[in-house]
Amino acid sequence: MYQAYRPEIGHFAATQGYFGGDRFSLTRMSWVKPNFLWMMYRSGWGQKEGQEVVLAVKIKREAFDTILANAVRSSYNPDLYPTEKDWKRAVSSSNVRLQWDPDHSPTGGKLERKAIQLGLRGDVLALYAREWIISIEDISEFVYEQSQNLVDFDKLIVPSETIYPVTDAKVAAQLQLSGDLMLFSKDNANEL
Repeated sequence: MYQAYRPEIGHFAATQGYFGGDRFSLTRMSWVKPNFLWMMYRSGWGQKEGQEVVLAVKIKREAFDTILANAVRSSYNPDLYPTEKDWKRAVSSSNVRLQWDPDHSPTGGKLERKAIQLGLRGDVLALYAREWIISIEDISEFVYEQSQNLVDFDKLIVPSETIYPVTDAKVAAQLQLSGDLMLFSKDNANEL
């Protein structure tokens, strides 16, 4: 997962191994992005104000499955909810918000495929911030170095992504997947 924060939040998380400190709030929604290039687009390759520290966060696989199982889309879809009122009720009671947005190329151009971002709040955010994390790495220097390679794609290095199988049919329907999710590749099957 990727997140970008202002230095006081990002440096605390990277050094302490969890989200906390004076500036991180468990009462606000926090957005995570499993797609590297979407995070680069959103943070301007770590150059946007308040997003200067880019973090790569490893979480437990079962934690990500829990996040997906509790996700409710940010926009109403009649294929998932019989009425808009039912959807609004689901949104207000869920601790995970789901958005599908256009994925982006390294230069920021929109791609046809979609990228997922997940907003965490309440109990899910508290578990994510403290209990589900395996490690947090500050990759800001790597991000900056790669942003310099946008003029020469032969030198550009981005993390490889692989298929994340969503095996629960109900969750796949809820996410409206036509295939599997593309996520950052890990060697350990119990990490994400």
